[in-house]
Parts: sequence; C-alpha cells; structure tokens
Amino acid sequence: MGDPIVGESTDPVVGEAVSIPTRLLVLGMAHRDGTIVAAELLDVIDACGVSADQLRSQLRRLVGLGWFTRDGEGREAVYRATAAGRATLASLHRRHTLAYAQDAAGRGWDRKWRLVAFAIPESRRSDRDAFRDRLFELGAAAIQNGLYVSPHRWESEVRETAERLGIADHVTLATTDDLEIGGDHDPRHIAARLWPLDTIAEHYQQFTATYEGVPAELERMRRSGERLREADFLPGALHIAIRFNDCFERDPLLPPELLPRPWPGREAREVLARCRRLGVLTREDKSGPALFEVFDESIAALP
Repeated sequence: MGDPIVGESTDPVVGEAVSIPTRLLVLGMAHRDGTIVAAELLDVIDACGVSADQLRSQLRRLVGLGWFTRDGEGREAVYRATAAGRATLASLHRRHTLAYAQDAAGRGWDRKWRLVAFAIPESRRSDRDAFRDRLFELGAAAIQNGLYVSPHRWESEVRETAERLGIADHVTLATTDDLEIGGDHDPRHIAARLWPLDTIAEHYQQFTATYEGVPAELERMRRSGERLREADFLPGALHIAIRFNDCFERDPLLPPELLPRPWPGREAREVLARCRRLGVLTREDKSGPALFEVFDESIAALP
C-alpha cells in the first residue's frame, strides 16, 4: 500500500531533500477521536513544503479508501474516521505503545506463536489483498502461501479485520508453542529466518547516526532560553517523523526475546523520545498544531 509523495523539503538536520509522504502528515494531525480538521492541516503545510492542492489530493484518497468521511468544504471541512480509519489510527497508537513498553520491560513474549491461514476465493481478491496487508501491518511473516505467523497476541485485530471485510468464513486461527520451520525449533533462528532483521537494524542505525546529536543541541537551546520558531519546529517534527517512520513501518516489533542484542530499534526510539520531549519544551508556540501526537502520547506514558 504505497503512499503517494506530495513534495520535497530539506531536512533541517542533515540538509538533504526529503520526500514528504502526505498520508503520514495527514494522519499525524488526527485527533484522538479520529477527526482531522482541514484548517489545522492548512496551517502547517506551508512550513512543511506541501501545497494545498497536494493536501486535497491526499484527503480525497483517504476518503476514497473508506477511511474517512467529509463534512463541510475548504477550511471548514472536518474529516471523520470510519470504522476502517479508526482501526488504522488505533493500530498506529498501539504499535508505538507496544514498542516503548517492550523496550522498558526488556521482554514481552509468552512463547506462543499465532498462526493465521486463509483460502479466499479469487473473486474476493481485493479483500484478500487487504487482509494480507493488514496481517503485515500487525507484524506477520509468511511461512508459505496463505499461512502467516506472528508472536503477537493479534487475535482480536485479525478477527475484526476478517469480519469487517466479510471473509471470516475463509480464515483459520491457531496458537502453538512448538513451531518448526525447515527442521529448526529455535525461536531466535525462526525469527531471523522469517523477518529481515539485519536490514531493519541497519535502517535504525542510520536514523540514530543522523539524529543522535539533536537532543544535546535542543537542551543547549532550552538552557540558554532560545526558542524554536514554528518555521523550524514544524518541518523538523515532520522530517524526524518521516525518517523514523521509514524504519518503524518495516519493523514487526518482535518481542526482545526474539531479537539480536543490543537491538538498535531501542536506541532509535530513545533518540526520538528525547528529540520530541526537548523539541516541545523548546518550541516557541506551545499552543500551535500538535503534529504527531501519537509519538507524544506513547512517550508521555514512559516512566
């Protein structure tokens, strides 16, 4: 499910052109009740290098996907999440909460593998594709055609998706604590075989290398009384979210018990948390648009 690119802007940290995925920007402005206010989006797009036409195109796409409905026109428009849209937004929030919770606990697995199998007719191909995409969003890996596995407790989300798509009769769920793939029972070996952990780790390492110096600079600004102008804060918040999301979307968020150690995803999330906390503290207009509240809510829950 590719996200159309709406424009380019320069990353204020590394000075490189960064393609801006509109969907990330739009969903990043969603309120907790699933509403998106057009006026709030229009207030941030200039600073983020996005045109009004590009924004409208993405909003039409989200309505066309059935994720949102629209009330009103122009700046007065309010987009309200449908059941599918609310599921997507809730999944984003749960993923961030899960990631930080696993980092804090250093564990998170009950040593059970969850399996989903399906045989959906070709006449329901679009629903089959949507269901498979949802499994991948939930951190699945394909064992073979039509059979997917995850270490996560995903049964309620899988059932909800199957029922919403009207394919529940074609879906089978199972749980096991004895999974063997290619003759191997070792959970860490299975995880390394099914998920591209080396590639994911490399992306996290690149993120950390790019942004690890930012918290110290923000702390220096805060202590000296300097403030981040909105023209710097908003694109900065967007760019760090884009680069982090590029890692995060690839990550199945496996429990720590299944990951190589040290796992660079944890360090990347720590860098993100420090950047967000200090960025908000240093922000000139603290009442301005709350871009990417999902990060802040997950971070605020940390001890």
